[in-house]
Amino acid sequence: MTANANPSATPDASASDADEFEVPVEAVDSIDVGPEGVDAPQYVLYGGKGGVGKTTMAAATALASASDGTPTLVVSTDPAHSLSDVLETRVPSEPGRVRDDVPLYAVEIDPEAAESNPFEQGFGGMDDLVGGAEANPMGGGAMPGADETAALQLLLEYLDDERFERVVVDTAPTGHTLRLLSLPEALDSMVGRILAFREQMSGMLGEMPGPFGDPDAGEGLDQLRDLSERIQRLRQALEDPSRTDFRVVMLPERLSVLESERLVSDLDEFGVPAQTVVVNRVTEDLSNVIGEEADVDWFVRPDTENCAFCKRRWQSQQKALHRAQELFRSREVKRVPMFADEVSGEAMLRVVGACLE
Repeated sequence: MTANANPSATPDASASDADEFEVPVEAVDSIDVGPEGVDAPQYVLYGGKGGVGKTTMAAATALASASDGTPTLVVSTDPAHSLSDVLETRVPSEPGRVRDDVPLYAVEIDPEAAESNPFEQGFGGMDDLVGGAEANPMGGGAMPGADETAALQLLLEYLDDERFERVVVDTAPTGHTLRLLSLPEALDSMVGRILAFREQMSGMLGEMPGPFGDPDAGEGLDQLRDLSERIQRLRQALEDPSRTDFRVVMLPERLSVLESERLVSDLDEFGVPAQTVVVNRVTEDLSNVIGEEADVDWFVRPDTENCAFCKRRWQSQQKALHRAQELFRSREVKRVPMFADEVSGEAMLRVVGACLE
């Protein structure tokens, strides 16, 4: 990021030259990432405001995890999916392997794909499970927050999938994520009420014809019991710091720090352990983050001595970084530098993965 302080100066390289530059995988071979194993629990969730780099962090962690032979699934719950772009491969709407050389799987959740799932029946088709619209204590119809419900539905399925030893989740922006995290408790309470109501009605009217005497009532009760058990397992996993780390991604800017502080506070209320804070796009030398021994000659270093913009930017970021260190002193704070090159593809993801180690 060495730049001319004169904004009217003409760059030496043309736009076409810049477009042709790409960091080759060989250029990052000296960067130690992945072989000894990723220091992360079974479930890693990246969250934060939109545009802070959650997808990049999730993809980098998943690639590093899979590179040491760990079957890893990276999940995008953000409706505005960009996981395919970052991984530079098509990511399916159901878990599929996206690399032949390492056990990396990926999926971009499509809420509409959950419509035929039995879990969705427990919400959109609640009338059938409780014995008709007249008997539905929830008032019938689909419950609010359908997208978050569908995402949770599929997350339950993927987190239970024995094919994956680690699941990395790229969550939607903060508001959607908080609604998603609030669903297990709300749904567990709702399912409990429905189970109690259905069992009561089945005991009283099980032999009667019509909707109250539905011969398939037992199957519906089994579905609800299974749903309740899966929700309980998800809650236990999210609240267990040995199994889950919710990593808050932020930028080195005052407003981003403040929003991250609120998110961490909300996560604490949910009982979800946020053990790591990732500060992305820091205007500093990559070797400061991953160590001087790594050969990173390809990295365009910010010139904070001669570039007025770089110097001013770094001074502003230092204030935000200092504030972040104060606020999150009980948590691990990791830094990822700002790159002159687009962060996508294996080489750049390996570099980011090294920063997160």
